[in-house]
Amino acid sequence: MTVFSNLSFDDHEQVVFCQDKASGLKAIIAVHNTNLGPAVGGCRMWNYESDEDAVNDVLRLSRGMTYKNALAGLTMGGGKSVIIADKNNVDREKLFKAFGRAVHQLSGKYYSAEDVGVSTTDIMIALQETPYMAGLEGKSGDPSPFTALGTYLGIKAAVKHQKGLDSLKGLKISVQGVGHVGYCLCRHLHDEGAELIVTDINQDNLNRVKQDFNAVVVAPEDIYKQDVDIYAPCALGATINDQTLPQLKATIVAGCANNQLAEARHGERLKEMGILFAPDYVINAGGIINVSFEQDYDVKKATTKVEKIYDTLLEIFVKSDEQNRTTNVIADEMAREIIEAAAK
Repeated sequence: MTVFSNLSFDDHEQVVFCQDKASGLKAIIAVHNTNLGPAVGGCRMWNYESDEDAVNDVLRLSRGMTYKNALAGLTMGGGKSVIIADKNNVDREKLFKAFGRAVHQLSGKYYSAEDVGVSTTDIMIALQETPYMAGLEGKSGDPSPFTALGTYLGIKAAVKHQKGLDSLKGLKISVQGVGHVGYCLCRHLHDEGAELIVTDINQDNLNRVKQDFNAVVVAPEDIYKQDVDIYAPCALGATINDQTLPQLKATIVAGCANNQLAEARHGERLKEMGILFAPDYVINAGGIINVSFEQDYDVKKATTKVEKIYDTLLEIFVKSDEQNRTTNVIADEMAREIIEAAAK
């Protein structure tokens, strides 16, 4: 296993490997950068095929949180954690108490929250062992609706920039992953008159979206080749890769999944294909923006800040056109400027 030589290491400040035999906890906490403040980023629970996969995922996610928080205008650094486990086969009470103790050992350098496979209930369990938890019940709560709102507004920004349209009515949108965030996104899209084609590995999720939003369901392997205007990846990352790119018929890729590009070069390939890419850590920042209002929670202020995602993406799209460079490179440079200025 490599860490320092991993391409995603990118000068991480700290990577902590945690184990607790009594609870079965095996976790990795990655703190990428704290120039803007304590690192904040959710905890993902996933049954990774290998430890190397878990390391690579947490490093990519952690770095993404640094850039996400910077471009969202938050006084937060970037970090992330992963728990290596089958979410359906754990004692969640024991596991998340042990996770809380592990986070506490970082003395406030990292704040965790919910993510894939982890609920606000789990975070409240961890809170019993440490105050360094965010997205709490009774405060900012579940960030999923705000992530969905930001993604919806980001899709509208992409459509405005590329097609000159202010409405999504009649547009065809394929959504990959219709869990908590994906479902909320589908509701926004359906309410505006978009036609939905969806897939998911969970049949209950599919049944719900089909019934509520009249969505067309396709097999997971068929989602890429749908004849749609927009492809919205809302599951796990790296779905834009050498195998899927030739299948895409959409002219916009805009969704709430993290790390959608398997490699940075795939952003260049999207550009060559005439496909507008909404950088993932910009469009999906709604959840962490909501969490940033945790202490004196105000839903109106949180929503107003989430709405600025629309303007940030339009700025990135315009710069990309003017400089003839990819949107992911433009976004990375904008984020680094903010982070470096904070260091000075």
